[in-house]
Amino acid sequence: MTRSTIEEKLRRLPMEPGCYLMKNKNGEIIYVGKAKRLKNRVSSYFTGAHDHKTTRMVRQIDDFEFIITSTEKESLILEINLIKEHRPQFNIIFMDDKSYPYLKIPREGKPEVLVARDRKQSKQFHYFGPYPDATAARDMARLLNDSVPTGDTLLPNTLAIYSAFNRTGKRYTPEELDVWRQNVMSILNGNIKPFKDELERKMLEASQSLNFELAQVYKEKLHALDYIGDKQQVQFSLNERFDLFHFAYYQGYIAIVGLFVRGGRLLERSMAVEACMEEPLDAFVSFIAQFYENQPLPKTIYVPDLVDAEELGEVLGADVKVPLRGKKKTLLEITQKNAQQQLDDQFSILRERQQFKDEALSDLSDALGMSSLIHRIEVFDNSHISGAFAVSACVVYDDGEPNKNQYRRYKLHQGNDDVASMKEVLYRRYFRLMRESKPMPDLILVDGGKPQLNAALEVLSDLELDLRVCSLVKDDRHRTHALMREDGTLITINKTSPLFNFLMQMQDEVHRFVITYHRNLRKKAMTRSILDEVSGLGKVRQKELYKKFGSLKNIRAASLETLQSVLPEDVASDLYDILHIDWNDYHEKN
Repeated sequence: MTRSTIEEKLRRLPMEPGCYLMKNKNGEIIYVGKAKRLKNRVSSYFTGAHDHKTTRMVRQIDDFEFIITSTEKESLILEINLIKEHRPQFNIIFMDDKSYPYLKIPREGKPEVLVARDRKQSKQFHYFGPYPDATAARDMARLLNDSVPTGDTLLPNTLAIYSAFNRTGKRYTPEELDVWRQNVMSILNGNIKPFKDELERKMLEASQSLNFELAQVYKEKLHALDYIGDKQQVQFSLNERFDLFHFAYYQGYIAIVGLFVRGGRLLERSMAVEACMEEPLDAFVSFIAQFYENQPLPKTIYVPDLVDAEELGEVLGADVKVPLRGKKKTLLEITQKNAQQQLDDQFSILRERQQFKDEALSDLSDALGMSSLIHRIEVFDNSHISGAFAVSACVVYDDGEPNKNQYRRYKLHQGNDDVASMKEVLYRRYFRLMRESKPMPDLILVDGGKPQLNAALEVLSDLELDLRVCSLVKDDRHRTHALMREDGTLITINKTSPLFNFLMQMQDEVHRFVITYHRNLRKKAMTRSILDEVSGLGKVRQKELYKKFGSLKNIRAASLETLQSVLPEDVASDLYDILHIDWNDYHEKN
């Protein structure tokens, strides 16, 4: 779209609230914003000076659309939905596809600690959390479930929370199970001392008996317990459940901090530091609205007085307040100080990183003789072992930053033929982008030498695509060495330059991504083959094992007696034997 056409559209913009969608030359939505007055806000992008990131975005604008709303509240709701739907390149995407996990316990029936990501909390469960560290949440659930009876009897050799449960083979009454439930809830509310004392006693006993493996198990359990037992200075009543948010802004960057209080305990801080192209207050409100797309709402959300609490509360369907005095006002001030400190700590790093990316992309564009700055780069690498588990991966960089939502993995059919594998993955990738009318990259990088480069050129020719492609050439020590252009000439890069470090970073990232996928496939295949070796251990029993122990590592660490409490004696014995054979010997024979 020409400049005159954009100016004509700007003149026709209304002075009403609404949302606007900026598009690039491919018709891709690159930014979504909201405004009290659409004409003033959208026009501001095309006049005056801007910070670096906004300037880069404006250069890519080829067209825009707008949607009028009745109120600012409707604008906010629409903006969140549009960001969620399109995930534009230049928006601050705060929300994650995954919500923070909670731990939940059934109010009735068998007591069991479950990890949940429930958007809406059921009245049939007690909830604890959220826990931004998902691994710690799973470890905590596994630790507490070590003391949960399976069926209606307690398994031998499992850890009981209190000595009353530390018996074998006894049937428990509903009253006793309710005691267990109350004890676990007490622990999750922070009363960990009795449990911790018992773990420390058992760890000491194991160590004194020279059973160091068991002592290490108890040590790891203590570490998991520490996650919910960390001391805090601020204390609240046990029934309080609220969140607080504040922010700090400086020269185009915003830091946002959220504090969560559950069961009277300050559980976790959530932080974000991002480049901000909109009004900082708008970005802050957008963050909160996005955050609760995937998180259960607390009883109350506290925000600074800059925010229209009533309007935000209507959008969220929650009680949003501005604390005027007392403990919550003090805690909100602490939240603001945390945001300011986070911004101070990160600002210089962010600016240096931005300068590094800009210089690297500029040098790369110049080295390849490209008339415009490179924005999107796609990098490919393959992995296999003698043709087995052949895979490929594509990592995507937008404006120098990895865009992990666009990463792709591929199972290949070409075995140990590296050139054929490169042809396969490139054909699959770009045929699909063509079919779905998705935007193409400015540059393709393939890992390898002239054969891989020629393979890429052949595929692009077959698809009639005019895309730039280079290969990342390594030296004898398998380190990034140079770029090879389409004509086979090498571009030597200064090893101290930002461009060299950027190329090495991309090469390392695609290698990490493809190797991780390759190893996971091998691990799954190995796990299946090992468990399938055991007669009587079908899919149902395998599923029960994983539900109980969580991983093959934990199954292998279990004693024979523990396995026999879950499986028939002969099946458990066979499984134990297979899990404890010499691994090198196993691989040689299989």
